[in-house]
Amino acid sequence: MANQQNSLPLYEKHWYKHNHKRVIDSFLLILLLLLLAYRVISFENNSFLWFVAFSCETWFTFCWFLTLTTQWTPAVVKTYPDRLLQSVQEFPAVDLFVTTADPVLEPPIITVNTVLSLLALDYPAHKLACYVSDDGCSPLTFHALQEASKFAKFWVPFCKKYEVQVRAPLRYFSDKPEFSTPEFNQEWSQMKDMYDNLSHKIELDASGKSNSYVGELAAFSNTERTNHPSIIQVIWENKEGLEDGLPHLIYISREKRPQQPHHFKAGAMNVLTRVSGLITNAPYTLNVDCDMIVNNPKVILHALCILLDPKGEKEVAFVQFPQNFYSTLKDDPFGNQMAILLKYMAAGIAGLQGPLYGGTNCFHRRKVLYGLSPSNSEKRTSTSGNELKQKFGALKEFVKSVANALEGRTNSTNDIKISNYVDLANQIAACGYEYGTEWGKQVGWKYGSLTEDVLTGLTIHEKGWRSEYCTTSPISFTGFAPGGGPTAMIQQKRWATGLIEIFFCKHSPIIGTLFHKLTLRQCLAYMWIINNWGLHSIFEVCYVSLLTYCIINNSNFLPQDQGICIPVALVVIYKVYTLSEYLADGLSIRAWWNNQRMSRITPINAGLCAFVTLLLKLLRISETVFEVTKKELPPTKDVGDDRDEGKYTFDESLVFLPGTTILLLQLTGMIIKLLGLQPPMSCQNGSQCGLGEIFFSVYLIICYWPFLRGLFETGKYRIPLPTIYKSVILTCIFVHLCRKTIVG
Repeated sequence: MANQQNSLPLYEKHWYKHNHKRVIDSFLLILLLLLLAYRVISFENNSFLWFVAFSCETWFTFCWFLTLTTQWTPAVVKTYPDRLLQSVQEFPAVDLFVTTADPVLEPPIITVNTVLSLLALDYPAHKLACYVSDDGCSPLTFHALQEASKFAKFWVPFCKKYEVQVRAPLRYFSDKPEFSTPEFNQEWSQMKDMYDNLSHKIELDASGKSNSYVGELAAFSNTERTNHPSIIQVIWENKEGLEDGLPHLIYISREKRPQQPHHFKAGAMNVLTRVSGLITNAPYTLNVDCDMIVNNPKVILHALCILLDPKGEKEVAFVQFPQNFYSTLKDDPFGNQMAILLKYMAAGIAGLQGPLYGGTNCFHRRKVLYGLSPSNSEKRTSTSGNELKQKFGALKEFVKSVANALEGRTNSTNDIKISNYVDLANQIAACGYEYGTEWGKQVGWKYGSLTEDVLTGLTIHEKGWRSEYCTTSPISFTGFAPGGGPTAMIQQKRWATGLIEIFFCKHSPIIGTLFHKLTLRQCLAYMWIINNWGLHSIFEVCYVSLLTYCIINNSNFLPQDQGICIPVALVVIYKVYTLSEYLADGLSIRAWWNNQRMSRITPINAGLCAFVTLLLKLLRISETVFEVTKKELPPTKDVGDDRDEGKYTFDESLVFLPGTTILLLQLTGMIIKLLGLQPPMSCQNGSQCGLGEIFFSVYLIICYWPFLRGLFETGKYRIPLPTIYKSVILTCIFVHLCRKTIVG
């Protein structure tokens, strides 16, 4: 596709060094190793407490080593769309995937804005096809898309005429117009009125005031969310193949039946892959979540710079764009904007085998999703029809499209008649089509983890493919960050559960390095994210429990002599170091502190619940469940200093039980200390509780200030009484065991 005579690369990758950062990271690692050496030297004098502390600190040292090696060689990618325009004679087709699962948790108006931003991309319309997967089988979502397609006939030409950057009307109309000419002002007002009418119609549908199953909506009569046939409707077809028209828009709700495995989002993505492969069979796909709108209309050109580059064609499987957020709260009170994480860790992983697949904002090669490895891609070996049927299913029309994709042949956009494929598409969207095939195993999105995105990207890397992390100006995609409390914790728990599942499955990064083509440092990068979201919680809970144990028993696990200089230096240097990173990035001290305390709250709550959930799964007591994250309709502009918006909320979910219990344990320990209820001296080592234990216990209480305030708030800002009662019981049991140890 690319003109090989053009010697200039379509993209360049530059590695750079943070020398001062390397020095500080290395010094912190040395301090951690010194702390371990101190433990070893004094081990015989302090048995149980110091053994637990030594185990936890060994893990923390390993974790820091993972952090250090992951961000050691950061890289940045620069793309050249102008060179692409000169070197490509005909642009390749791209299939666009949007996934939604619940019209209540994910309001249709959010999905509509994402779809509209995709339909208005700066790319030939006859080369695009937008497929929307609705796993909730909602007539509200379908009807909203129908209305959106009518609005798009006016919205898309308007955006391209005036070169609008943000092409989601929800965001665009929240700001003042860019121009002031009479013609533009008139068209702007007309477009705003049309969008307001569209929003009003969708709100009427959601309120149930306009709900009748007639016409195309008749397919939704007598359907349930988990029990219905496949529904595939062509909302808009670019029959004339107009370059400046509207892309195809197809609605898909795959078949679901009770007692049949659906494999959550991975199953929906595989249906999208099959249906799109049958109809348009574009060599490249872009998938986005329903709340991730396009912020840079030239994003496809940037991705193709990498995918069509001579070197990229041989090595790069997918291009991941960062997840940025809009309508953010001031100072990031919930610590979920990940600004510093994206700046350092994402760039560090980009300098290795490539970024992890993030589940959204990602361009894939279709042939890689079909299981092709780099070696087979270069050899261009053909596969027999019987082998393809065994791997991809028995529908011969789809098998033919798979063979074309694997061999690099594409469909002619003028020959595609989407309406002719609907009946066949319903067959491959059936829940029984995958039986006896390799879907979810060797082909498509992989099953076996709640984080199907990370698992799928891992298996791609294990085959020897690379990936690239592409940052553009302006940023390519923006989404709305989840709020604090239940929404954020559900999301974090799902991530943690899925990542721990990956660690214990046959596609573990360790196995990928030992027996496949995953590089060692890429393995360590995967281990970093698995630990950071999942495994780390066990050791952190043990470590903070030692604080209360030592205060109650009047003992210590932190050094009492000159060795105390090591943990003091660790804490001071790390805090000053991270604070300087935030200040250098233009963030406030408040934002730094919010992220510091949330880095204590999230692992203990979401991570520990995820570990227990997976433990129950391994013991075959229960199965993991995919919980959809609630998408709140974002404000029309960035939120200012609103105290209510920044307050932490709670519900009766068990995910808040660990944090509430940890807080009560620290408060109980401090009360025992202040009232002088400790024994006069530790029974085990003859030493008393020191200032170190007191300091860190107070620090934890300050970190858990949202939980402390939640004990006395009202409404949704209050920790539910059942959670408090359970935490009190657990705290009493812990104190009793501590006292029993003293008596013993």
